[in-house]
Amino acid sequence: MNRIKIGILGATGIVGTNYIKLLQEHPWFEIVDLAASPRSAGKTYEEAVKVKWHMTIPIPEDLKNKIVRDVQDFNSIASELSFVFSAINMPKKEQIKEVEFEYAKRGIPVISNNSAHRWTPDVPMIIGEINSEHVNVIPIQQKNRGYDKGFIAVKPNCSLQSYLTPIFALEKAGYKVDKIIVTTLQAVSGAGYPGVSSLDMIDNIVPYVGGEEEKTEKEPSKILGSVGETGIVPDESIQISATCTRVPVTDGHTASVNVKFKDKIPSQEEIIKIWTEFKAEPQKLNLPYAPSQPIIYLDNIDRPQPRKDRDNDKGMAVTVGRLRKDNVFDYKFLSLSHNTIRGAAGGSLLTAELLKAKGFLT
Repeated sequence: MNRIKIGILGATGIVGTNYIKLLQEHPWFEIVDLAASPRSAGKTYEEAVKVKWHMTIPIPEDLKNKIVRDVQDFNSIASELSFVFSAINMPKKEQIKEVEFEYAKRGIPVISNNSAHRWTPDVPMIIGEINSEHVNVIPIQQKNRGYDKGFIAVKPNCSLQSYLTPIFALEKAGYKVDKIIVTTLQAVSGAGYPGVSSLDMIDNIVPYVGGEEEKTEKEPSKILGSVGETGIVPDESIQISATCTRVPVTDGHTASVNVKFKDKIPSQEEIIKIWTEFKAEPQKLNLPYAPSQPIIYLDNIDRPQPRKDRDNDKGMAVTVGRLRKDNVFDYKFLSLSHNTIRGAAGGSLLTAELLKAKGFLT
């Protein structure tokens, strides 16, 4: 099979390097273009990333001597490029928006890890197991903006991915959720590199992560929404109250969730059965990076734990535990996902696979 030629925007950052790690020997995609800021442009990839490479594999040999392109040098985009993953970091979100729009205008689909376009109404914000049908907004986006082959699709914030799939599975089974209180314990890798100072994190918990509570409370409404005539229509039927904290863990965002149902209340046994049997479009399509079991429930009283459970099923599964009755709401549980895999590069990679399977990437 001839692999699709792809590029990475922001290839020298922590998410960009994660893309490179995950894409090694991918059966569908081949990296042919690496782009970053003007500081890195013109250097070999090895020179540009030498102190920032923190992956568990060496820099791939076929990329070491590849010259990094300026992400805003649109005239040097390789003609063979089919689409790009975007992990660019710029001072203002409007700058990121414009750069991603420019690639889309030039016929290059953009699958973005950034938050800049998450609330652009005609841009789908996809979690493959929840709202795969939102790919149907792409023709609307192309019509609205006069794009031919180009478009933008984004992934949501990493913190909400640690709990939203278990909630969606319950709703899909007919148990409508009314209210959620969620407290996230977020890993330091979520702050990028060099991230949070060691003097802030060692022997400490930081009870504030800028912007995370707003994203955690708001983004689910778009993800759970529906495709309308001009874009995504949010579903605001679930009330969410979030507290987001930073904890001294390398990788893996944990969420403590309290949930109240609207009408019917499932039994504890029913909830666990729903979670363990849950499958969705990525599993039906047998996508290469889809977890075989999207939700893993552990009976152990002291699980999930980031160090032991974040890498479950390629780091793409949500691991849940400690389901029990709640004295104020109906139930409470803990859930965990790998923030730089499922919550970042891996989630975008799964979106790209879904888009290819649906005929949007060729």
